[in-house]
Amino acid sequence: MEAITLAGARVIIAGVEGAAAARGVALAVTVCDPAGAPIATARMDGANAVAARLAADKAFTAAAFGAPSHAWAEATAPGGPDWGMAGAAGGRVLVLPGGLPIMAGGRLIGALGVSGAAPAVDLACAEAGLATVDLPASLASG
Repeated sequence: MEAITLAGARVIIAGVEGAAAARGVALAVTVCDPAGAPIATARMDGANAVAARLAADKAFTAAAFGAPSHAWAEATAPGGPDWGMAGAAGGRVLVLPGGLPIMAGGRLIGALGVSGAAPAVDLACAEAGLATVDLPASLASG
């Protein structure tokens, strides 16, 4: 199975940390493989300790579904068609912004989770982290 490399994960984390520093926030970051297992994690100085768990769960969610973690927010709200899904996988499914799938060649190679600031900031920093790399060329191993 093709997956993101440790070196690639570190590049993404550095991109997230740069975006966070530019915004004056401290975040936790997790990059995981396609099965949701962590490859690399980081918690910036000053980031809340719970942010690390949330970042890991956002990455897990994005990997599990191959979609941004927040894509499920509306469907999992009370009365929604997927109500209760947030309790799946031992409570690890987290439908807040900040979890993004990492794709290369149309295939899921991992996922990124970012937490510690307002949801929109978490998402913006995650997007910035992914934008710093050339995914197909530098991040995947087969």
